[in-house]
Amino acid sequence: MLSTAYTRATQGIDAPLVSVETHLSNGLPAFHIVGLPEAAVRESRDRVRAAIISSQFEFPMTRITVNLAPADLPKTGGYYDLSIAVGILSASSQLPAAELESYELVGELGLNGELRGERGVLPIALAAKRAGRALIVPESALAEACLVKGLTVYGARHLSQVCAHLCGMERLQMGEVERRVEAPTLPDLGDVRGQSQAKRALEVAAAGGHHLLMVGPPGTGKTMLASRLPSLLPAMSDGEATSTAAVQSISRQGFNVKNWAIRPFRAPHHTVSGVALVGGGTVPMPGEISLAHGGVLFLDEFTEFARTTLEVLREPIETGRVTISRAARQACFPARFQLVAAMNPCPCGYRGDPKRACRCTPDQVDRYRAKISGPLLDRIDMHIEVPRLSEAEIMGKAPLGENSASVAARVSRARTFQQRRQRCSNAHLDSNQVEAFCALDEKGQSLIQQAMSRLGLSVRAYHRVLKVARTLADLSGSDAIRSSDVAEALSFRQP
Repeated sequence: MLSTAYTRATQGIDAPLVSVETHLSNGLPAFHIVGLPEAAVRESRDRVRAAIISSQFEFPMTRITVNLAPADLPKTGGYYDLSIAVGILSASSQLPAAELESYELVGELGLNGELRGERGVLPIALAAKRAGRALIVPESALAEACLVKGLTVYGARHLSQVCAHLCGMERLQMGEVERRVEAPTLPDLGDVRGQSQAKRALEVAAAGGHHLLMVGPPGTGKTMLASRLPSLLPAMSDGEATSTAAVQSISRQGFNVKNWAIRPFRAPHHTVSGVALVGGGTVPMPGEISLAHGGVLFLDEFTEFARTTLEVLREPIETGRVTISRAARQACFPARFQLVAAMNPCPCGYRGDPKRACRCTPDQVDRYRAKISGPLLDRIDMHIEVPRLSEAEIMGKAPLGENSASVAARVSRARTFQQRRQRCSNAHLDSNQVEAFCALDEKGQSLIQQAMSRLGLSVRAYHRVLKVARTLADLSGSDAIRSSDVAEALSFRQP
């Protein structure tokens, strides 16, 4: 007897279809799994046998061959247990084979037949919806699968419940789409005293999705400012929320449905390795830049990161994705993050400080700054200085600034203009779109020409200045970029 059930593998945030073909034949009792299974999949033979017997079914005492097709796709994890068990029961005429055509089955089996959740359910649910099949998952993963609109999904606690459903004896409870967006409590920009220019830069960065580098002495509020950026960003679209959740779903931490549509804020320590930052491993897993997809990647003490670690950021900043290649497999992860970096101006931290003298020699300063390569700095849209606060500001005598809600309202309006005009944020404009949407008047052209001559701006830096100027115009509600917008954009490009 031959039967076919369907499940999914995981390959990055993709979930290719796997056909579980089960064949029973005469011969000495044996149980073989073929189709490039790894250790966890091969071990499923013992789990499946025990689960079938514990569920009061008969385990066939014949030669059992299970083929996981396509054969050249590596199979890892316990995703396949449920489909293998159902395939065996169907091939032995204990379940109707015709019912399996309409379902995809995912879940690891315990020895007593209980179903256990697996990470990566959301990409599987998205693929099942595209294929037009219903999905059966462990009850513990039901909430995550229900995030996909238009998908018929069922949750089960035990193998016997799945079998009763397929036999038409007792239907499983259908999951309902429930997306509760709980507004997180975020640090408020109004808590930050002083630093008016840095706050303005933060607003511009949020409005256009621009990368930001803050340079200043210790204790001037760089980390405090960076932590306020998520409170200024607009609400996530359905597509952004789905792709962000899919990356987190396949990560080792998994995805918490309470974090649906909440922009991630990742702040790895400066001792992080290149693999941890960009992703990797024998089975490619997303790194910090992918886990920050749709949100903010904050790199404090920027110059303390290993130079080789920082250089891996160059391609993802440009393309918004990262491809991890290994000998046996390849995976592509989205990495459309907003980079915010903070650093001191020199090794002692006080170069240019009016209150404390810098103890560093020019050579030491040059070596310190050289830790960040020119090509990486060129890719950061905005470079600003965050100076020391005055005594009045430190002691809390200065007036408080705007709160996050009022700034976020302006940011949201600017983002709405951008979506209507070009269907993306200004930071993601390509060269043709820059020419179409970032035209300058004569005065603006003269300003930027002088800046290019004085600062030696590259073509990439020139385009990034234009994008920032376009964002400034959007914040003011202007269709055209004015010379004042160009001047302010250039002020955010400190040499």
